[in-house]
Amino acid sequence: MRFLVLLLPVILISQDLLSQEKTDSAKTLDEVVVRAFEQNRKAGNSVMAIRFIQRNNSDRSTKTSLVNEFNTIAGVRMEERSPGSYRINIRGSSLRSPFGVRNVKVYWNDIPFTDPGGNTYFNQFAWNNFSSITIFKGPAGSMYGAGTGGLIMINTLDRWQPGSSIDYVTGSYHLQNVFASARWGKKENKNQVTYAHNATDGYRVQTKMRRDNISWESRLNLSDRQELHAALLYSDLYYQTPGALTANEYRSNPKAARPAAGSFPSAVAAKAAIFQKNITAGFSSIYHINTAWKNTTTLYGSFSQIKNPAVRNYERRNEPGYGGRTVFRFEKKKDENSFQFVAGSEMQQGFFNTQVAQNKLGHPDTLQTNDDIRYSTYSIFVQGDISLRDSWFFNGGISINKTRVAFTRRSDYPVQEQYRSYKNELAPRISVRKNFNNDLSIKATLSRGFSPPTVAELLPSTGVISTDLEAEYGWNYETGISYALFKRTLRLETTLFYFKLKNALVQRRDLSGADYFVNAGDVQEKGIESSASYTYSHFREFSILDYITADINYTYNHFRYGSFRKGTDDYSGKKVPSVPAQTVSVLLDINFKKGFYTNLTYYGASTIYLNDANTAVARPYHLGGARIGWTRSWVKKYKLNLYGGIDNLFDETYSMGNDINAAAGRYYNAAPPRNFYLGLSFQWFKS
Repeated sequence: MRFLVLLLPVILISQDLLSQEKTDSAKTLDEVVVRAFEQNRKAGNSVMAIRFIQRNNSDRSTKTSLVNEFNTIAGVRMEERSPGSYRINIRGSSLRSPFGVRNVKVYWNDIPFTDPGGNTYFNQFAWNNFSSITIFKGPAGSMYGAGTGGLIMINTLDRWQPGSSIDYVTGSYHLQNVFASARWGKKENKNQVTYAHNATDGYRVQTKMRRDNISWESRLNLSDRQELHAALLYSDLYYQTPGALTANEYRSNPKAARPAAGSFPSAVAAKAAIFQKNITAGFSSIYHINTAWKNTTTLYGSFSQIKNPAVRNYERRNEPGYGGRTVFRFEKKKDENSFQFVAGSEMQQGFFNTQVAQNKLGHPDTLQTNDDIRYSTYSIFVQGDISLRDSWFFNGGISINKTRVAFTRRSDYPVQEQYRSYKNELAPRISVRKNFNNDLSIKATLSRGFSPPTVAELLPSTGVISTDLEAEYGWNYETGISYALFKRTLRLETTLFYFKLKNALVQRRDLSGADYFVNAGDVQEKGIESSASYTYSHFREFSILDYITADINYTYNHFRYGSFRKGTDDYSGKKVPSVPAQTVSVLLDINFKKGFYTNLTYYGASTIYLNDANTAVARPYHLGGARIGWTRSWVKKYKLNLYGGIDNLFDETYSMGNDINAAAGRYYNAAPPRNFYLGLSFQWFKS
């Protein structure tokens, strides 16, 4: 909060400064177009609770991950248990994600990136795999299938310009990051290739990470009516997994990896790690049938190969999948009014195999289980959208969804088979927005979300197939207000939401450390999300300053179990673990006229409960960051950027990605203390 106090004078700057015209940065914000839910309108007219991350203003860290960028957004929390191991939750908890990203639907260049089994390998993305990220908060099932946790849409060719670039970052713990890209073609034929290499030894023992990533995207206008988009992403990732520590181990040596316990070896002796290779390829055809009708059809295929030596066992997974999505859109405009109708469907199919063996010093030994998994899901959706004189906006949609999973355990004799279907789940949504003028608006949404168990929850690390798990579902209510002041240089926004979740899926761990899942009775999630952003650039002629931007995001979460009894334990009314009650993010960018700049960041999180009984906690923490740099452009073709920075400026000891409901009190994954980095980037733009 100390950082917040320092920034208040900047935001509440004197009236004579605020009387100036709005800045280029403010104009850029106005021009952002919302494509989610086929809106295709400026952000200022969207009925959705949506936020954006753009690469040209997200460069404030080592670029190894997007944790800092995601955590600048109210209602969004990204965690990093160790380098390469991420979790994301949007208006929710991490109860379903002991590792990985689940219950959040992700699309990359219109390709469904969340696999058919409900898991998203978000760690295969590198910093140069996006130009913009759209984050939708709240259930998105009315148009994007199963999920109660929100929607992330990643695009790569926004603000495209022919040229090339190369970035290099080095820093503490032998950090080595290299990013390169090349862009060529014209407006009717855009192409881009990117490469990224990330490597670090990590702060803790057993936290080395290496990732090599390559992507290719192309957009081709075949005619006045048809466009063809193609994309490919390949990632080869290796990262070590140190394991969680008890409170005593965490206090005495947070840098340590999990020690040996009972019959289980230490993380070092087990050579605990993840070997992960992913490839996704797809294409989209956009065909304008006539002036009113348009069809967008996307087909894709993916394959993931995972090897995971752990302290309990050695797991190997092969996960091929494919799918497609088609959307028909009708749009009619008359005078200042418009009407849009959307109908479509999405289908995904996965054919997975998971083998678990004993782990013998980092190598597979005796086979324990061998499972084939067929997971299929599809949805059919319709949506209507009405805009009246850019004053009233109405949007409503509904989908019907079905999921089916089949397990074949080939390691048993006779072969064991289990099936489960989750049928005809309806996911409606209604949203409305009223613009009173260019500066004041209110909006409200009512929606229902549902989410069947993912493959990782139906077949957890205990090895017990859990087809008795039910889908979680619930109704979401939210309302928000946006207000702009001082000729739109200061923007304020507040959203209130209430989401009552039934049959919530909750993660537990047994005495060996293996995770499994149960359905909680219900969870009541209430929250407030507020943001304030300010930009000022009209300094006097003799001033050394060029412009200043400040951004503050505040989240308040009141998440409680409703009626939740597990055996003899009654958790009714307890605080939901993994969720901080309050978070604050502050960004301050100061740019000078001679090319020098500084970026200051602050992120604070309150106490986090670590188990359902609320008997273990992670204490509050306050993270500061600072970066200074110098950039220069010449002849409108070349740009050089030199910079250096500090992460965890206050040298906090904290756990960023706790193991929830862990047995033997192994909750804590220590994050790095104060660390440093230096970077150099060079860009060339074709004139």
